[in-house]
Amino acid sequence: MTVRAAVLPAVGAPLEITGIELPEPGPGQVRVRLAAAGVCHSDLSLSNGTMRVPVPAVLGHEGAGTVTAVGEGVGLVPGTPVVLNWAPACGGCPACARGEVWLCGHALDGAARVHARTADGTELHPGLNVGAFAEETVVPAACALPLPEGVPLIDAALLGCAVLTGYGAVHHSARVQPGETVAVFGVGGVGLATLQAARIAGAARIIAVDVSPGKEELARACGATDFVLADEQTPRAVRALTDRQGVDVAVECAGRAQSIRAAWESTRRGGRTTVVGIGGKDEQVTFNALEIFHWGRTLTGCVYGNSDPARDLPAIAAHVREGRLNLSALVTEHITLKDIPAAFEDMLAGRGGRALVVF
Repeated sequence: MTVRAAVLPAVGAPLEITGIELPEPGPGQVRVRLAAAGVCHSDLSLSNGTMRVPVPAVLGHEGAGTVTAVGEGVGLVPGTPVVLNWAPACGGCPACARGEVWLCGHALDGAARVHARTADGTELHPGLNVGAFAEETVVPAACALPLPEGVPLIDAALLGCAVLTGYGAVHHSARVQPGETVAVFGVGGVGLATLQAARIAGAARIIAVDVSPGKEELARACGATDFVLADEQTPRAVRALTDRQGVDVAVECAGRAQSIRAAWESTRRGGRTTVVGIGGKDEQVTFNALEIFHWGRTLTGCVYGNSDPARDLPAIAAHVREGRLNLSALVTEHITLKDIPAAFEDMLAGRGGRALVVF
């Protein structure tokens, strides 16, 4: 069967919107007709080589759709709405044995498989396992999680990365407590989800930090009580809003050395700094030994929000149903496949929240 997809022919090359040939689902696989796919900064990082991916590849890892066919041994049935899970845990590696499924050593093994072919027979790989920038995809059953009731299918695409990451960063990594102060650095899709999660956690003051003044309205709609324009004076501005103490928790969502350092400096003595953003290997962040001792802060990385999708999706869906989490507030644009390169450019320029490819 031929479907339209956005194909990355080589690292650094422009995306090509073309027809691809998808196989029928084999044992343990499902075929999913996409309703929507979010354009995440990780897709940009895959396309430009910041993160490695086997190529040629169909990018896209944040999506939701409907099962249309299943292979042998699959419990799902056609017609089931699902959220795509780009990091399925194997259940048997040391990380999984510790219960840290977000660190599974085999979660991305499927990215190396042959996913589809172009019309001339060129083999394609699924970017981050799922290849969501396509009208349809074939994935392992573990990559298709049943969508809880009460969540619109198009908005549900955001659950597959932005919301699980932002929600998990607040509730699992930083463990924000009621009454604490929080600063969120970078107000893209993940940052907007983080702001909403901080509001759900009961944070008393939520400060959004971004390089674009146009993000203030978006940030406030998602729960920010204050907005600070990112510059060299950002830590001082954040401390001025917190009795010169700094915030209890800073969550960095941009993956840049400068903003990681600013998040660290904006955190109070003994506070927590969580880094969600994915930076390049050449982005160096430095600390001196004295400040590490003196400030007593905790600096932690955060992978996929330290989330277990099977556990967290029902909890997040409950927040959506009860009006505490507004998925549509994260989306600033509905686009088509051919508009993905423009969405990448908007990311680089710091414009907008989440662009959502709607099929």
